[in-house]
Amino acid sequence: MAGLIKAWVHGWALSRGVGLPVAEPDGYRLDVGRPGHRVRYVLADAESAARRARALTEPGTWLKVSGSREEVAETVPPNWKVGPPEYLMSTPLAMRPVMAAPEPYRAELVGDGVVTDVVVRAPDGSRAATGRVAIAGGTAVVDQVVTEPEHQRRGLGRFVMRRLDEVAVAAGAERAVLVATEEGRALYLALGWTVAAEITAAHLPEENS
Repeated sequence: MAGLIKAWVHGWALSRGVGLPVAEPDGYRLDVGRPGHRVRYVLADAESAARRARALTEPGTWLKVSGSREEVAETVPPNWKVGPPEYLMSTPLAMRPVMAAPEPYRAELVGDGVVTDVVVRAPDGSRAATGRVAIAGGTAVVDQVVTEPEHQRRGLGRFVMRRLDEVAVAAGAERAVLVATEEGRALYLALGWTVAAEITAAHLPEENS
């Protein structure tokens, strides 16, 4: 579990273009530096979240906790906003035949080999679906997989995930990890991913954020 979290944290930092994670006794700190999301702590359990939440008071502070929503909601003060359940998931990677985009869509890769986007475009050139993979060591971290509402239920999410796998294997990754929403979990389970842990976010909101 610790290895999966470490890989995910480092890959997320690469994907989002923020500074490298700083190791803390109870997890990691990422200095995100964006409105509404100034700093993020990725923590090992709800007990760590309780200690951090009591000590942290700056709006724009986020916690990502390995624990259930119920556990986190019971331990953080009431001024913290607790998010819906999320899921740390993983899958082994293996080389498979290259997959073509479903007709009439076309796909392109954009990136530098460390962070790569799969972009699926509709016939008019607009973005229909996207996904990103960041390579952290021997692990691929999948992030920001989105299918636009008008293009859903056409196999684009499955295609994007397959292309991200191909990119990751070509880069030498042996395993992939991601954090999924409740909605996304169903897709990833159908593709053979497994749930390693429940993840819960909590944050101190900034005004107008």
